[in-house]
Order: sequence, then structure tokens, then C-alpha cells
Amino acid sequence: MNIGIEEIFSINIIELLIRFALNLLVGLLLMRYLYFKSSKKEEYVFSFLLISSTIFLLIYLLSTVQLQIGLALGLFAIFGIIRYRTNPIPVKEMTYLFAIIGLAVINAISHSNISILELITSNTLILLLVFVLEHFWLSKQLSSKKIIFDKIELITPDRREELQKDLEQRTGLNIIKLELGDINLLNDTINIQIYFRSET
Repeated sequence: MNIGIEEIFSINIIELLIRFALNLLVGLLLMRYLYFKSSKKEEYVFSFLLISSTIFLLIYLLSTVQLQIGLALGLFAIFGIIRYRTNPIPVKEMTYLFAIIGLAVINAISHSNISILELITSNTLILLLVFVLEHFWLSKQLSSKKIIFDKIELITPDRREELQKDLEQRTGLNIIKLELGDINLLNDTINIQIYFRSET
């Protein structure tokens, strides 16, 4: 099968670079200035940006050979349910992964039908939604931590107030509620899930 030089260089490089830059910029804004600011998990920023860029290029280049929408959605679904067996991704991180993949798919597969202005508007709407949720809704929700507590004598129901005061003194947090978990009688420790109001 003979392929001419004009077919090899038929991809619009300028459009590819513009859309790749837009996708990368939106990804950086989403992960570095929205996600990382609230989670402080640097490893996910690296992974999600790399996943986003790879998926964008994969779908963009495949779409130049008339990739069917079903296959594109199939790829989206496969990558959207990624779970690392050794370290399952928490719900919030899975949501951000879903968002970053969704943006990559939108920015890549719509290049022949949607204008740059519509694309920028779509990306901006997602960024604004995440911003509002992070800063105005999630900020009012309770944060939680799991700790290993060593004063096992304080876990009885009649000493619950004393337990909470001890935890607040040690952690410096204003604890709203707490849940007792597994007890290790061998080490005299107990797992406690504490819920507190985030100051961010």
C-alpha cells in the first residue's frame, strides 16, 4: 500500500499544537491550582497530567483516521475506571481523573465539528464548576483523618467527652465527631476516625 508524502503530512500541525496547549493549560489549572491546593498530593498531579496528554494525543491522532465515536467512548470508559491494584485511588482522586480524561476527550475528538471558542467555553465551564465545588461547597464539608490512638482506657462510652478533648489537644483540631474502629488489644491501640471542620 503506497502512501504519498502529502498523506504523511496531512495532519494540521498548528491546530494540533493549539489544542494540545489548550488541553495542557486546562489540565494544569485543574490539577495544580484546584486539586493540589486542596489535597497536597503531588504524585497525582504528575500522573493525571501525563494521562491527560497521552489520551488527548491518542484520540486526536486516531480521529484523523475517522475514529468512530463508539470507540472513543470505549477508550474513555476504560481509562475512566482505572484502579491501581497496589494502591486504590480514593473517590475524590477518581473524580478528578474522570474530569481530566473527559477534558482530554472533548479537546481531542471535537476538532472537526466544534470551534475553538466553543471548546474554550466548555473547558472554562468545567474549571468554574470545580472551583465553585472546591471553594464554596467542599470547604463547608467535614474533613476526616484516621488515627491510631494509644489511650485505650478512654474508649468507654462514659469517657467519650474526655476522649474527644484528649484528641483535640493532641491534634489541634476542632473535632466535630469521631468513630471508633478496630481495637488492637495486643498493643493497646485503637483506630479512630475523626471528623473536623477544614480551615481552607
